[in-house]
Amino acid sequence: MDGLKQGVEYGVIGLLLMLGLVSIAVAIERRRFYRRVDLSRYGTLHECEIALTKRLVVIGTIAANAPYIGLLGTVLGIMLTFHTMGRSGALAVTTIMIGLSLALKATAVGLLVAIPCVVMNNVLRRRVNELLTRYRILREACVTDIRDSATQPGGES
Repeated sequence: MDGLKQGVEYGVIGLLLMLGLVSIAVAIERRRFYRRVDLSRYGTLHECEIALTKRLVVIGTIAANAPYIGLLGTVLGIMLTFHTMGRSGALAVTTIMIGLSLALKATAVGLLVAIPCVVMNNVLRRRVNELLTRYRILREACVTDIRDSATQPGGES
């Protein structure tokens, strides 16, 4: 059961912390990309949308699953507590509290990873929507310019 304690402390919590770092790295990369993106280089709306939404699924997936990974740590921590209590044959308050604190730590870390991921995902998706709207406006302006030049005297009709 000592391996289970290590698994909760280092496996579950370590995984959650790593996922948090991955989501931050993706968010920073996307933010930088959005600042320097040239919308005119994309030929179609779908091409533009694919480029803008690239890797956002990573943040969304981490946001959706981090609480469950934390919950897994909680369940394992509670199992560990019950096992320790059963083996010792006594209801020592310190044993119960240590096990439950480990379990709750996993839940807390899961939420600490998930909540910022949800916020980052929402902010980045909002930015994607803004950029896609700008792309549509840019394309409409190009079509209007072409139409205007075609109907002007000397233009081809």
